[in-house]
Amino acid sequence: MKFYRYTDNYLKHFQGEMKKWNYEDGCVLMGCVLLYQATGDEKYQEFVLKYLNEYITNEGTIKYYEEEKYNIDSINTGKVLFHAYEWTGREKYRKAIEVLMNQLRKHPRTKSGNFWHKMIYPNQVWLDGLYMAQPFYMMYETKYNKKENYSDIIEQFKNVRKYLYNEEKELYYHAYDQSKELFWADKETGQSPNFWLRSMGWYLMALIDVMDEMEESIFEHYKTLEDLFREAIKGILKYQDPKSKLFYQVIDRADIKDNYLETSGSAMIGYSILKACRKGVLLKEKYQEMGEVIVDSLTENMLIEEDGTLKLSNMCSVAGLGPSDNPRRDGSVEYYLSEPIVCDDQKGVGAYMMAYAQKLMIF
Repeated sequence: MKFYRYTDNYLKHFQGEMKKWNYEDGCVLMGCVLLYQATGDEKYQEFVLKYLNEYITNEGTIKYYEEEKYNIDSINTGKVLFHAYEWTGREKYRKAIEVLMNQLRKHPRTKSGNFWHKMIYPNQVWLDGLYMAQPFYMMYETKYNKKENYSDIIEQFKNVRKYLYNEEKELYYHAYDQSKELFWADKETGQSPNFWLRSMGWYLMALIDVMDEMEESIFEHYKTLEDLFREAIKGILKYQDPKSKLFYQVIDRADIKDNYLETSGSAMIGYSILKACRKGVLLKEKYQEMGEVIVDSLTENMLIEEDGTLKLSNMCSVAGLGPSDNPRRDGSVEYYLSEPIVCDDQKGVGAYMMAYAQKLMIF
């Protein structure tokens, strides 16, 4: 099959971010975790453990990790540590989980209570950051902390709904600066000016992954996230391309000539829909086919062959806002369309693997 031909070759030649504990590789690792769950094929488990053994010492130290930067991205790969500990029982993984949780305990926050995106982005909340931290945080609370901080997690999502949601568009802005001082932030609302696809993808995955890791018996909290998820799905589907069933880099601007159908964010939406169908958050009868069509469209349209090798194409390499000494990253439509479009980026490949795994598991 095309998917396995591609991913087997990708994992065989995987480079990753050498000597850097990073969230990008964590997306591929999470794809492997889910494919292992879906197929039982031990090659995915072996890939994860081999990777982690390069970074986690026997004492539980994480190589190339810098807590003092208070970078919320650093938390994402920590989710995989829970699975590695469950698989092996090795205490080094449990200790490494505590290393990352210690960052969250001390992580700077906005006045409203949300984690800063990074120390170099003070007072800022990005949709990306919800995916980077909250599923890990929820896993920790459920497994190790008797659910004591569930309300903290839920409040951070509620704040994002309050400060980043556009009622008319039914979409979330990429980010919010509570100080309202950054050059890209609206002086009245603090919001960034546009709707970036992958940031919405991060947000949807954050919601469904947090729901998956929490105790449903805490009904009020679960219902809050369920309502937020359904609302966000309803909003994003308004902008789905009718032909390809994928989504545009700048979500609501299909009218712009240089806008393009973007792979990573589309994969994240497909993943979120299919996982929500599995969890009963969305009706299978209404949404399962939608999710499957997105995944199938990625395989059909975005897996391209060059010199006998398959590549996953049409991915935004990276996009962000600021900091103050980088005025190019101003959140404009032109900015989001100026970032390089690449193949085989870990964020997109990982999301594609995760989405395909959900398709396999839904039956």
